[in-house]
Amino acid sequence: KNKRFVVTQQHQRRQSRRIPHQRSTSINRIHNLLKNMYEDKDSSRSWIDPTAPYNDLDQPFIPNNGGDDSDSQTSSRLGEVQPKKCNDWFFAFLFYGQVAAIVVCAFVYGEYALQEYSLGGISTNAMPYMSIAAITGAFAFILSGTMLFVMTYIASFLIKFALLFQLVLSGVWTAYAIAIGNIVLAILGVILFLLGCCYAWMTWSRIPFATANLVTGLTAVKKNCGVSIVAYLFAILSVAWFYLWSFVAIGIVVMETCDEFTRVCDGQLNGAYLFLLFLSFFFTLQVIQNSVHVTVAGVVGTWWFSPEDSGCCSTAVLGSTFRTLTSSFGSICFGSLLVAILQALRQLVNNARTQDDGIFLCIAECLLSCLESMLEYFNKWAFVYVGLYGYNYIEAGKNVMTLFKNRGWEVIIADDLVNNVLFLVSLVVGGISGLLGMLLEVHTDLFPAVQGADSQIAAFVFGFIIGVALCSILMSVVASSVNTVIVCFAEGPAEFQTNHRELSDMMRETWLSAFPGCI
Repeated sequence: KNKRFVVTQQHQRRQSRRIPHQRSTSINRIHNLLKNMYEDKDSSRSWIDPTAPYNDLDQPFIPNNGGDDSDSQTSSRLGEVQPKKCNDWFFAFLFYGQVAAIVVCAFVYGEYALQEYSLGGISTNAMPYMSIAAITGAFAFILSGTMLFVMTYIASFLIKFALLFQLVLSGVWTAYAIAIGNIVLAILGVILFLLGCCYAWMTWSRIPFATANLVTGLTAVKKNCGVSIVAYLFAILSVAWFYLWSFVAIGIVVMETCDEFTRVCDGQLNGAYLFLLFLSFFFTLQVIQNSVHVTVAGVVGTWWFSPEDSGCCSTAVLGSTFRTLTSSFGSICFGSLLVAILQALRQLVNNARTQDDGIFLCIAECLLSCLESMLEYFNKWAFVYVGLYGYNYIEAGKNVMTLFKNRGWEVIIADDLVNNVLFLVSLVVGGISGLLGMLLEVHTDLFPAVQGADSQIAAFVFGFIIGVALCSILMSVVASSVNTVIVCFAEGPAEFQTNHRELSDMMRETWLSAFPGCI
């Protein structure tokens, strides 16, 4: 009894010494919280109330800067509200200028696109192609929206299936190479298969981590389903752009390479025309896709830090869309133009390889492909900060990479299994749309005649391209949501724990399991 009494006294004395320290720490934390929220001594600007981030449609979202007052926590917070201005406006001007140029070309060359010519055995009459595009596009539109909701319920299965699907493809490649007797392709297929096995083995334990990211991103999209409507509207814009650009491209090809009397097109289009056409096409598609990305980033940021402002057609959705099309539009055009230039150059090199498949052209295409991938990887993180805070393009990229570096998350952002799932879903939608194109070619006379037995292949490729393009825009909603979730988890894990405890517990558990010490 005496021993127990002595131990109890010692414990009470330790507690009495600890309580003032705890009270002092709590007071300091509250003081630092209010100080960070309403006063920034390093800047003349004040913080906006995080509980009402969208009262002004021009105002970028400002996450709560509360939580832990440690130096590491403070140093990792980089997001600050930016002044209201049109960032990178010159690139927005370039975008509107090239769209206006395409519209003018539609009036100048449009009549030639409606005439009947023969280009390599394929009719140049644009109307049949547009009829097929309308049917396959509408089908892909509905199928993509359906897949968006299906993914919510089978996220873990899709991630596992995507990993195994890569192995199956490399195995089929190897079997095909052996069947045709090509030893080089067979060896390459075996190498790809072994690398795929190693990748699947190394990342299999991280499937719960990827599933948590995907489920959280999909939950944010479902809570703000209006952002899907915005993505559909942008998808409609992409279809309209595809029609307009195809109309102009066919007209220019006919005007520059076809004989008016023989109705045969056997000339070569000037390289400058090709580059400008490809640049315009990819530039606009990139702007549409990245506009969806930036809009989703702003909406998910509101759901993360201020869930009471979320909803189908809430001010979060409207405000984020408004800023995307105004103050942040120049930054979107800046990053999109850089990628579009690489894509246009790569397409030119690819066309040149059809005539002269030399080693230098192969190396050039490989280098352009690598540069394109690196720039797209940079863009997807930079545009999250553009959507959250209204940074210009360059500052957004630097800040978000610094955030991840401070957190030590370089490995985490490099190990993204979600993109495999989205790519697989896009391939499935594209494949089914391609099959629909084949059925239309067989059972109707909508598809224009193609010499030889390649008409069904042409119909499949046409439907496949349209299906993949439309599905990619809608799947970008999910990809943008997941990327924003990762950035917001680095910015404000405490706020996520407060506002979405169940999802936060799942993410913390799976993240610590996959990457111990990351939080």
